[in-house]
Amino acid sequence: MALGKVTQDMIDSVVNRRSFLTGVGAVGIGAAAATLIGCGDNGSGMMVKASASTDTAAQIFTAALIAEDLAITTYYNALSGGVIKDPNLAGPGGSATNVSASGSQVNVAYLQGALLEEVQHAQLLRTLLGLSPSGSGDVGAGVPATFYYPTGTFDTLTNFLPILLALETAFVGAYMTAVEEFASMAAGYNGFSATQANPAMSGSNYTQADLILYAKVAASILGVEAEHRALIRAIPSVTIASPTFAGTNLIPANNVNYESDASLTGLIVGVGGSSATAATALAPFLATSSAQSAGFSFSTANSGYNSVITTGVTTSGSIPNPE
Repeated sequence: MALGKVTQDMIDSVVNRRSFLTGVGAVGIGAAAATLIGCGDNGSGMMVKASASTDTAAQIFTAALIAEDLAITTYYNALSGGVIKDPNLAGPGGSATNVSASGSQVNVAYLQGALLEEVQHAQLLRTLLGLSPSGSGDVGAGVPATFYYPTGTFDTLTNFLPILLALETAFVGAYMTAVEEFASMAAGYNGFSATQANPAMSGSNYTQADLILYAKVAASILGVEAEHRALIRAIPSVTIASPTFAGTNLIPANNVNYESDASLTGLIVGVGGSSATAATALAPFLATSSAQSAGFSFSTANSGYNSVITTGVTTSGSIPNPE
């Protein structure tokens, strides 16, 4: 296996359907799950721990923040690594903020827009968890500071695209699961309690209206993650006659009738004892293994993301209004 190149075996070991959607395979849940559902104090005095049978609102927000921090780290390193020099992006000799004549500013902007949106999502989740906007309290709340990828992930678009598509598919599934769980909390359905502590306000509980609003917010983020997936699929230059890139048929870019829940039954706690959770799905990116490269720092990505954003590329909008 050549150093610096992601082989299909390596991709499969981390993000094939079995290991990515159920967490069985390249990396055991072990330490990664301990980090994800660990006993960190989020700064409000509330401990983020797994409940007996269902996720809590705080656990949903924590799992979502881990996913968003992972997404920020992923997009930042793509925009600052070798990936960006692909002819479908900034082109040879180009960069995220200086696209060459042979590159595509539009395609680069897809990645830049996604990065800006993930930053906004993460900041919302920190607010809901009562965490510092700087991310300084993340580790204490059980959110990893480092993420791990197959060696060579950020070297080429061929290496990067399958990883990113797998991640965005999982993010869609995670937010779809969050919608279902918040709706179940509001209704007191399927073992979910309607009494949910507000982690940003010690001693306070969410109202039923709050839980309904958070279901709506999760749905609004789900839609953005689905946009990312489709736009990413539109980046490689493919044709009807030759639609495959990095082993994936990319035509059409918008190729699903319904977004998938990725077979997830929970964010941290799987309903009915299932292990098909976001915790297990993201486990390969939370701990090092023989198939993974050195870790990539979230702090570096979070503090430096503006350096890879072209002037004039902006995103807008805020969370939906309650009913």
